[in-house]
Amino acid sequence: MTEIGFYHLTRSTLAQALPRLLARTLATGQRALVFGSSAAGLEALSTALWTQSAWLPHGLTSDGDPDLQPIWLSTMAEPLNGARYLFMVDGAETDRIKDYDRVFDLFDGNSPETVAAARVRWKNAKDAGHSLAYWQQTESSWQKKA
Repeated sequence: MTEIGFYHLTRSTLAQALPRLLARTLATGQRALVFGSSAAGLEALSTALWTQSAWLPHGLTSDGDPDLQPIWLSTMAEPLNGARYLFMVDGAETDRIKDYDRVFDLFDGNSPETVAAARVRWKNAKDAGHSLAYWQQTESSWQKKA
């Protein structure tokens, strides 16, 4: 089964937290798919990735060839760039979790609706037999809570 980490954003925005997680992914030699629910949201993330300090080579669905991109941002959950790590953002959901070795479900902890939706995803993933972990932001890092 797939290892799924739920990342409860309480101290920073997605655009601030995602680059660090993606940098760690690339450092392990993995490729990533950032799966979002809207093209506009993914374009904003792409801009954030280009403007932060660490270089994170990536492309959007509109950019062309996913095979050339170690990080691919898409509204489709298919691992077109060969990614084994899936980052689900902005409440995006998929039944393709089994296509990945590791899934990162990042959600805004300041929105009660978003937290409630993440709890439903947790329950569904647990019922499906996936290996789950819950991470919450602290002042300086992530703390594993479950």
